[in-house]
Amino acid sequence: MVGSALCRRLQNEPVTLLTTTRQQLNLLNQQAVQAWLEQHKPDAIILAAAKVGGIKANNDYPVDFLYENTMIACNMLHAAAEVGTKKVLFLGSSCIYPKFAEQPITEEALLTGALEPTNEAYALAKIVGVKLCEAYRRQNGHDFISAMPTNLYGINDNFNLDTSHVLPALLRKIHEAKINNTAHVTLWGTGTPRREFLFVDDLADACVFVLQHYSDALPLNLGVGNDVTITELAETIARVVGWQGAFIYDTSKPDGTPRKLLNVNRLNMLGWQAKTTLEEGIRRTYRWYVEREHAICK
Repeated sequence: MVGSALCRRLQNEPVTLLTTTRQQLNLLNQQAVQAWLEQHKPDAIILAAAKVGGIKANNDYPVDFLYENTMIACNMLHAAAEVGTKKVLFLGSSCIYPKFAEQPITEEALLTGALEPTNEAYALAKIVGVKLCEAYRRQNGHDFISAMPTNLYGINDNFNLDTSHVLPALLRKIHEAKINNTAHVTLWGTGTPRREFLFVDDLADACVFVLQHYSDALPLNLGVGNDVTITELAETIARVVGWQGAFIYDTSKPDGTPRKLLNVNRLNMLGWQAKTTLEEGIRRTYRWYVEREHAICK
């Protein structure tokens, strides 16, 4: 999702865009990563590759999330330093911050408290990437920076109910409830946790902006600066989809972190703000989802 959004955005820039696929380059293989970077010698890298998923996937597969994301970060950053890449932007996640961090969360909150247990493995791997960027900058003078996106959604999102994040999962559930004329949709937990959502094309624009305007050891938050409850999110999706049923709550399932809102003052002061409202972003995502489903059916 992030990679395709970055490709769309970078088409508007005077750059030669280097891309590869998972089948062509295994980022868990250090020798393969080293060879690919030595061959292409990029001037800049946006490291968006990661193993990602929602609460269920993170909770069920901690080994996969910790190992794969740590290896991706270490292999790419090490090889970038070895071949002399001028600038690297490492994308972390807002889940690196403590579970009960003061809201909205500032960049200085990193490592000041315990992590949310359900996504601890993913968060630890991303923290390794952040700290490795800092270490290369301090020890060797490399212009490696890191940015922490809030919850992302949009075109090419993952709609698999076993591995997806909350927004695409709800969009699929509510769409299917409309198609099947189902009266109820179940939400995990209490519906009260608050989350912030950034449309992926806005994230791509922010990444290009940050590459051009930011150079510091401190990670930079990327978000919109406001949040909604899970219930409010579900109601917004229902309005976009055109479903008028009711929500029920499975409180045997975890809520996760009570609130996760990023403080984006530093990003705003640099001169960047998100442009897409939550409802407009969901409309664009839903339109793509329906068109994709129609194409698959045909």
